[in-house]
Amino acid sequence: MKAPLWRRGTLSVGMLALALIIGVPLYYIVINTFKTQADMVASPLGFPTEWSFENWTQVLTNPTIYQAFGNTLYVTVLGVLLQVFIGAMAAYAMLIAHGRLTKILAAVLLLGFMIPGQSTLIPLYRTLVGLSLVNNLNGLVLMYLGGSIFCFFLIQGYMRTIPYEIIEAARVDGAGTFQVFWGIILPLIKPILITVSVFQTMWVWNDFLLPTVFISSPQKQTIVLQVYRAVSEFSTDWPAFMTVTVVALVPMVIFFIFTQRHIVNGLLAGSVKG
Repeated sequence: MKAPLWRRGTLSVGMLALALIIGVPLYYIVINTFKTQADMVASPLGFPTEWSFENWTQVLTNPTIYQAFGNTLYVTVLGVLLQVFIGAMAAYAMLIAHGRLTKILAAVLLLGFMIPGQSTLIPLYRTLVGLSLVNNLNGLVLMYLGGSIFCFFLIQGYMRTIPYEIIEAARVDGAGTFQVFWGIILPLIKPILITVSVFQTMWVWNDFLLPTVFISSPQKQTIVLQVYRAVSEFSTDWPAFMTVTVVALVPMVIFFIFTQRHIVNGLLAGSVKG
């Protein structure tokens, strides 16, 4: 039964108004990338009196931007792959192992998930200093492996929807533990793997805290730190700053557009057992 016309109309108007409110900051940032500093000050929300591509030329010809992109891509791809793989293995181990030790480990992981990451920065920094991984992209990847706990909880909930008889049948046929995990479990949980990968990719790509703490060399900075560097202490070229911001956001916007359906599908598929 369809909802009354007035209710659907009200919902559409409300959603449109909400979309416009959310879209104003994005419009503000994008339109000002085509302005000079004076033009932006004179009319922040208006169209440029004269369209200028100087900001884009300045940003896109800056080699440090491409280096930061490469650093971010390396950290994101490697970090997310390891997070998802470790989380999936931990979830599978919890699924097939039953006992008091399993429950204790699950409680420890839950405790680790509940502790704010900011409260552990000092001991983590001291640990990386001991490992000689401060100001190192691999050290930054190591820090992101803490996100494996988030992956573990989401993947575990999805794995519980898989009939355990499938695993038992594979074992009867002679498949080993890793063979079952790699050849049977991973293909069956593909929707949640994609969902978790989307969440973690957006987190790692946009993260500001960890690169700020653990990376100091300009050659190893991520794209978010390049955005931060565009703000100077006494005066800032705001159109150029917004151009760098747009350059940093575009890959994630494109990524989200192509993967947004997997987020809902993965979470809904794991919410119902059977």
